[in-house]
Amino acid sequence: MIFTETKIKNAFVITLEKIEDFRGFFARAWCQNEFIKHGLNPNFVQCNIAFTKKKGTIRGMHYQAQPHTEAKLIRCIRGRVYDVMVDLRAESETYKQSFAIELSENEYKKIYIPEGCAHGYQSLTDNTELFYTVSQFYTPEAERGIRWDDPQFNINWPIGNPLLSEKDKNWKNYEG
Repeated sequence: MIFTETKIKNAFVITLEKIEDFRGFFARAWCQNEFIKHGLNPNFVQCNIAFTKKKGTIRGMHYQAQPHTEAKLIRCIRGRVYDVMVDLRAESETYKQSFAIELSENEYKKIYIPEGCAHGYQSLTDNTELFYTVSQFYTPEAERGIRWDDPQFNINWPIGNPLLSEKDKNWKNYEG
């Protein structure tokens, strides 16, 4: 695995190193020792799949409040998405900064999002699917969100007039 730090403190793009031959390839998708070596949380407790039917749909921006903040490790396994994180850690040198990356089924990249960051994505194709692991169990009373178009984060979503759930439409701008 190749770890490339993003502009957000402790957030990484992880590219799988493929060992290829005539049969296809083999790649290590997870290694606890590598995560520890890079100072990342290696304790994942839950795996999730998110399927999105329509191109242009935005899911986000979501996070969990203390003490249930969660790290996420995300890979697109079908279609393409524009994946975004926003640093909401007041003590972080990258506080209120955002980072975005396109993830697709054809690239063997994942994104590691540290605790204290909001996360969301926009589907760039119909029928997208994400596989992600999280370091905390989902805790409904800790669920939080911020508006997908909050002007202080200047997120340039690729597709205008997105499809949004009622919950995502009604999040407020960040007041941190």
